[in-house]
Amino acid sequence: MTTLTATTIVSRPMAQDDDFRPMRQLLIDTVPITPIGFNWDMRRLDGKRFYNEDLADNRLSTRPVQLWEDARDLVAYVLSEGAGDAHLQVHPDYRYLEDEMLAWAEAHLPAPNQDGVRELEVMVNEYDAHRQRLLGERGFEKMGYGGMIRHLRFGKQPIPQPVVADGYTLRATRPEEMDDEMDDCRRIADLLNAAFRRTFHNGEEYQNFTRTAPSFVAELDLVMEAADGTFAAYVGIPYDPANRRGIFEPVCTHPNHQRKGLARALMLEGLHRLRRLDAVDVTVDTGDMVPANALYSAMGFTEAYRSFVWKKIYNEEK
Repeated sequence: MTTLTATTIVSRPMAQDDDFRPMRQLLIDTVPITPIGFNWDMRRLDGKRFYNEDLADNRLSTRPVQLWEDARDLVAYVLSEGAGDAHLQVHPDYRYLEDEMLAWAEAHLPAPNQDGVRELEVMVNEYDAHRQRLLGERGFEKMGYGGMIRHLRFGKQPIPQPVVADGYTLRATRPEEMDDEMDDCRRIADLLNAAFRRTFHNGEEYQNFTRTAPSFVAELDLVMEAADGTFAAYVGIPYDPANRRGIFEPVCTHPNHQRKGLARALMLEGLHRLRRLDAVDVTVDTGDMVPANALYSAMGFTEAYRSFVWKKIYNEEK
């Protein structure tokens, strides 16, 4: 006969870097026992901590982060990626904590929108009936936008060889070489800014990530170099060796070099390299971008998991 004993759950704020490793390990440990995309992949947490121009500036602590522990074992946490959003990471055995986690998020994470009205957004997978129910009970409403995560299991599936367009060279990045204006780190930053219409990327943040992020693998960081030495496309493939899973992040092409199959060639090369590492599967997380999702579908990604933003507006708050 099994005797069930009550557990004591303790909730506390994150203690800077002391908690990073347990937070990361929770993401790794839950991969085999949760659906695709249930928690963040560990690269996303690596990026939030290490993809930074100044490593001493811990971006994880920009906004409040709350942890839940059972006998000092981390079992859940809530963090924010941007102003006015909440992301729940939880061991599936502790899903009963999610209502408490959402209550904490509502108390600490809402932020003013462009109209000055406080709101909170939570991204929820379509398969997650439990979390959708909790959000509905709390007054959140489902929006018409969200994201998509695609999954490919290697198995015996054939992978085509990459075809590189004339005038381009496929190679791995060399982030340690920072000696002139055309070094790889600055070229990566320039490409990211152009591809995603940003201005804030710089070579130092990328090099810091390559030097310190546990998920970075040099041979899986691939670029397509144009004849003039600029980078035309980039595919980073962090790797989770515990689960033998590759993660395509990011996938991008410079606007001046699109429609030449460059990203597809890089991804195919990445798939071959992952297979040589004995990877089991690979994921790629996207938004609602139609061209990107069409590319991933055409490449044979076998499953797609859709998510939507659920939003609550706090009209009564000043």
